This record gives sequence, C-alpha cells and structure tokens, in this order.
Amino acid sequence: MRWEDKERSANVEDRRGGGGGKGKVVIGGVGTVVLVIIGLIVGIEPKKVVETTQAINQKAAESQGTDAPAKDGEKPETDPEEDRLADFVSVVLADTETTWNEIFKKQGKTYKEPKLVLFDDAVASACGRQTAAVGPFYCPGDMKAYIDLQFYEDLHKKYGAPGDFAQAYVIAHEVGHHVQNLMGTSMEVHKKQRGLPKEEANKLSVKLELQADCYAGIWAHHAKAKRDMLEKGDVEEGLQAATAIGDDTLQKRATGRVMPESFTHGSAAQRVRWFKMGFEHGDVEKCDTFKAETL
Repeated sequence: MRWEDKERSANVEDRRGGGGGKGKVVIGGVGTVVLVIIGLIVGIEPKKVVETTQAINQKAAESQGTDAPAKDGEKPETDPEEDRLADFVSVVLADTETTWNEIFKKQGKTYKEPKLVLFDDAVASACGRQTAAVGPFYCPGDMKAYIDLQFYEDLHKKYGAPGDFAQAYVIAHEVGHHVQNLMGTSMEVHKKQRGLPKEEANKLSVKLELQADCYAGIWAHHAKAKRDMLEKGDVEEGLQAATAIGDDTLQKRATGRVMPESFTHGSAAQRVRWFKMGFEHGDVEKCDTFKAETL
C-alpha cells in the first residue's frame, strides 16, 4: 500500500506499555472458539465454556495489574517495528474517516469518528476487560475499536495472511462495525437475537459480520479509486486474510471438522464474497446481507 505520505488520524489512543506483562494465562478469540467447539463435541454447554474462560482471564488480568499507568516521568518502552505498525494503523484509520465522512455526508448525516485503542495483552473497555487473545474487536458502548498489534504477527505466521493490506482490512472491518452501530443495525440485530435459539442467533451474527466485511470493501474501493493507495497484489492480501479467518477455516484448523450451525462470522467463501461486493461497487446499498437471498 502507498501510505507513508498520507494523513494520520487524531483518533488513535495508544495504551501500549501500560503495565501489563507478557506470559499471562489468557484464553479468548480463536482460543475460545476452539474450546467451544471441543465443548460441543463432548457435550458441554458453550455458555459454560465462555463463562469459565472469562473468569480465568479476569483473574489473570487482576493478578497482573494490566493497564497500570507508567510511573511519573517514565516513557513506556515500545518496539520500533510496532511503532511503525501503529503509524500505519493511524493512516488506515484516517482514510476510513475520509471515506465514511463522505458517504454519510451524501446521505445527509454526520459521521461520528471512532477511537482506535492500541494495547498490550489486556485492556479495559465499556464491553468489559478483554485480553489480546480475543483479537481485534469493536465495542459499541464506548464507540472504540481495540487491537493489540501482536495480532498482525499471528495473522501472518499462524494464519498465513501477510501484507499491509491484510492488516488494513482488519481495521476497516472493525470500523465497519462502528458504521453498523451508528446506523442502528447492531442494536436491531441484538434485539432480534434475544430469545432466539442459538443456531438462529448465530445466523444473524454471521450476517452482521459479513456486512462489516462488505463495508471494509467499500473503504478499499474508495482508497483505490480516489486516493490511489492500493498497489498490485493488495486486494489479494485482503482476500487471503478473509479466507484465513473464515469460520470453516478456523474450525478445520482446530478440530478437523466444520459445523456450519455454529458459525458466527461466516465461511471463508462468504467473507471473500462480501468483501469483494463492497470493493467492486463501493455502495452501501449493495451490502444488505440481511435481505440477500444467499450469503
């Protein structure tokens, strides 16, 4: 991607080096997915698995004092490579701001820009204390996206999705959830999920996630067409990342089995399809996964 000379966002909140230690026992994100899948196989209620992992993570966070402030006069040490990544993420966030400000303005609306929080190991949010193992996430309660930059190393080494555009796709997807929050889509989906059987609630989650993928594609469309940020091979990197974190890909990696009824984010093929939908059209109307006949 061509990004070095682009504008940086003022909405990055850097909490790295805040006192958390490496080596904490944490379970979440892909790890929690694996445990839930195993639980389903052996007959353990998924809710019990999630509650147990959350309790473990909470105890670990409390014992380690994560998010403790640095002492007066001390500057937290950061890795130069991570600092460059933080700079890159700031550029991507700024470009999503440009894209969504323009789109909302055309609709006669005002886009409220989200904050992006960089953290190490674990972080406090309006959605509770979360560990890095949950991966990047968006919290509608405080309208902030959160990411531990070490996730990008996992994306490359564990999931075979290297490249700066793959990294940008992750940020654009979380911003997509922010757009859904502003549009009221997230709240509407969560209301519908109440009281539904788990499998039916999961289907709505999949549609929400695929729409966020489509919104990420919309950002990529505008970044290429209007600001010439994309280079040859960038889109392929994004599609590779979407494939790597598809539910079927993760389940195969974890257990060798695929259980579509437990999908919450969509299959690799679905994630690729909806990202491409947004990228090819650059139109919010094309991203209505809730009315689509097929995903």
